[in-house]
Amino acid sequence: MAAVRIVAMLQVYNERRFIAGCIEHLHEQGVGVYVIDNESSDDTLQIAERYEGRGVVGIETLPRDGTFALNPQCERQEQLARTLDADWLMHHDADEIRVSPTRGQTLAEAIAEVDEAGFNAVNFFEFTFLPVRESPDHDHPDFQRTMHWYYPFLPWFPARLNAWKRQDGPIDLTTMGGHQVKFEGLAMAPESLYMRHYLYLSAEHAREKFLQRRYSAKEVDEGFHGWRAKVQEQHIELPSESEVPGRYEYGDDHLLDPSNPFKHHLMEPAKEKPTGLRARGRRALRSLRS
Repeated sequence: MAAVRIVAMLQVYNERRFIAGCIEHLHEQGVGVYVIDNESSDDTLQIAERYEGRGVVGIETLPRDGTFALNPQCERQEQLARTLDADWLMHHDADEIRVSPTRGQTLAEAIAEVDEAGFNAVNFFEFTFLPVRESPDHDHPDFQRTMHWYYPFLPWFPARLNAWKRQDGPIDLTTMGGHQVKFEGLAMAPESLYMRHYLYLSAEHAREKFLQRRYSAKEVDEGFHGWRAKVQEQHIELPSESEVPGRYEYGDDHLLDPSNPFKHHLMEPAKEKPTGLRARGRRALRSLRS
């Protein structure tokens, strides 16, 4: 099986908690990292610069207008997808750890296997990790070892179709906010790879991430950012262990349990009619079934 060069386009803003571990993991998994820093005000950029030549293949700064806006970030990745030196590309966030579900197989080996089988895109099944009331604070560099409660999360399928083989023509990441790539001739691998998503590490981290972040008003009006833009203080409540069943306690990547996935995150405000990305995802699912 021939090796493939894979580059993850890592979009970041104030990700000091996650960026080092994310870069190190991807490097160990055989994946290079191109960092797109959205004018972080913490030391995210300085941390990334320490990894140049040791996993990081490039760094750039994307101007920020004072709000978190997905469209400019996705549009820039659409451009980079045409120019980066890579066989496969990946849209990636810093709080994600992507792995193969096959024990002992690296992410690069799994994607090379997908490539050899003739497919040009792969979905990632999400497992959301979070703190619980009985163990509430994991805001430290060793969070991957200590925070092991999770639930499988699948609001629609495919929900994280965002690794793909380099294309000669244009690709579309913007329509689905980076969650789902689109291009002519897309052939998705039948088996999903896995993704551990560390949504927040403590109640205080959740407050910082959701209550203090300003989202693009235009994108919120268009339905992007969903429940994240609606979170209020009363929603910042950690679940108990009983709400994250014991069988969903992390042991190893190949033991992650995708059965009976949640359709909504535990922190989501009162469920409403699907809008934005969720509604588009549901439409995409219906089109696949028709």
